[in-house]
Amino acid sequence: MNNKITPTLSIHTPEKIEPPATAEKSVIDANNRFALNFFSNLCKDAKYSDKTLFFSPFSISSAFAITFEGARESTAEEIQTVFRFPNDSNQRRMEYKHLYEEINQENSVYLLKTATALWAEKTYLFLPEFVNLAQQYYNANATNLDFQNQPDISRVTINRWVEDQTNNKITDLFSKRAITELTRLVIANAVYFKGTWIEPFEKNETRDDVFYITPEKTVPVKMMENFDSFNYTETDDLQVLRMPYISGSEGSGRRISMLILLPKTHTLASIEESLTVQKLSELRNALVSQKVRVMFPKFNLETQYDLSSTLASMGMPTAFTDKADFSGMDGVKNLLNLITGTVIHQAFVEVNEEGTEAVAVTGGDMYMSCAPPTRLPPTFRADHPFIFFIQDSGNGNILFMGRVNNPNG
Repeated sequence: MNNKITPTLSIHTPEKIEPPATAEKSVIDANNRFALNFFSNLCKDAKYSDKTLFFSPFSISSAFAITFEGARESTAEEIQTVFRFPNDSNQRRMEYKHLYEEINQENSVYLLKTATALWAEKTYLFLPEFVNLAQQYYNANATNLDFQNQPDISRVTINRWVEDQTNNKITDLFSKRAITELTRLVIANAVYFKGTWIEPFEKNETRDDVFYITPEKTVPVKMMENFDSFNYTETDDLQVLRMPYISGSEGSGRRISMLILLPKTHTLASIEESLTVQKLSELRNALVSQKVRVMFPKFNLETQYDLSSTLASMGMPTAFTDKADFSGMDGVKNLLNLITGTVIHQAFVEVNEEGTEAVAVTGGDMYMSCAPPTRLPPTFRADHPFIFFIQDSGNGNILFMGRVNNPNG
């Protein structure tokens, strides 16, 4: 019997499933709810309470959507609770498939793509049904590697794939010994975006300025400036600005933009505590096109998170213990079960006068256990901590999210 996963494994075609009338809606809603919940948990974690944050919720959700396909019983229930995946498996799979196809459409004016891959221990038997689902609905091809005898060479192979998918912005996702002879499966997802502002900032308008980390503490920044038409709104305690990226001719490609939430005080605490999907949607719907004087810092951030402890605290601890049930991957229940080991998420973003480059990768290895505008043009001066999103302006899908407490990293 051939017990290997190969890239040429034939795919079983199930009964044709038509996309739901609200294509993508359930998965996008789930992703956005996870994004804000994950962000809230990072903000409450003492390790990150005063740190600049940046991550791709869509990358994390995509990687765990495949993991969820192989999870069973309480392990599956916990993953579903954290990621809010739709109960209807056909709907969930078709929405992901449709979303991947849309994201990966070619566009001549910006680059947006997502890719997923599986790497399996060549001597370990995985269920063809699991491999087929991953390939057909999540666009994740499976490749054999020799983790048992060549774990470090396997690690280098996976890291090289990550580099290729992220335009060399993320290297060494898996450090030495992150992949071991006990590794049986690695699942990785990468999301990459590079776009140009519709209203770029003039380089000769960029000035040396300061950013207030607190009212008493400042750091030097390069502050960009622009005075043009933007989508803008404000509340008693918040300014909201959307800066769109060029998306080509009307109707072509996705409409990607950056949405910035800037408090009128120097603290983000009240915003972080009250931010919900509904609140975010209300703010987006309140945006009105008007002239705005925008001052926004250039910044370049790179972040990395070990997701295991955060996800466990959010409600899915079982996946990271020897009680995990991933028998949907290998058909083995309560016997040498696969358990999730290291889950790493790394992200990079650069914002400058021309536009934005953002990229994120999530990788996990599984191993055997033993208000109305004012009359005067408003000024949007982002010289103190703010929250930002890079999202699809059409369907609201949050691709990247961050909190800038210090533009210098």
